[in-house]
Amino acid sequence: MNFNQFLKATSKISNLALPAEASQFKMSPPFREALLKEQQGKIKNAKQSAVFALFYPDSLQETKFVLILRKTYKGVHSAQVGFPGGKVEEEDSDLKHTALRETEEEIGVPMHTIETLKALTQVYIPPSNFYVQPFIGYSNTTPHFVKQESEVEAIIEVSLAHFLDERNVITKTVSTSYEEDVDVPAFQLNNHVVWGATAMMLSEIKDLLKLVL
Repeated sequence: MNFNQFLKATSKISNLALPAEASQFKMSPPFREALLKEQQGKIKNAKQSAVFALFYPDSLQETKFVLILRKTYKGVHSAQVGFPGGKVEEEDSDLKHTALRETEEEIGVPMHTIETLKALTQVYIPPSNFYVQPFIGYSNTTPHFVKQESEVEAIIEVSLAHFLDERNVITKTVSTSYEEDVDVPAFQLNNHVVWGATAMMLSEIKDLLKLVL
């Protein structure tokens, strides 16, 4: 989709109600609902973090958004695909500032060049005990991405058309912290499999965009 058309359509997003968990559960692992009921106490004391779904025009003025492949390390999010973002720091005035700061740090897009459209529905991530606040927004210009070498293995630029193609919704067998070899819904994006919390956030974004595009 042409980026100017995308901007015109998504200007309506700020006034829309969020699809929320109805969207998220479309792409959640099968055990998630039961797991959340078990962990209500932990959610109240979870660590806070924020991520940003950044849309932008490429050199041909086609709409894209950016994901990152995290480095391999000893941790629950090792080598996973996700949005740029991270945990709240003392310097952050609010969760939006966290998302924007982390986006600048991890992929080099200056905070002042990003416009925020809307805060999305929070997602709790049990293995790391983080409660994540996603935001959606855009840059009017094509970003010059610079990855944070210590955190980011690769920057993944996904076209909006590719993302909205239903053929890229798949089922993937994965090993999780709770079950081995469980089938989960996932997105196949640029030859990367995206599942779990990021897929749930993407599902809400997809349903939100469908309301305006």
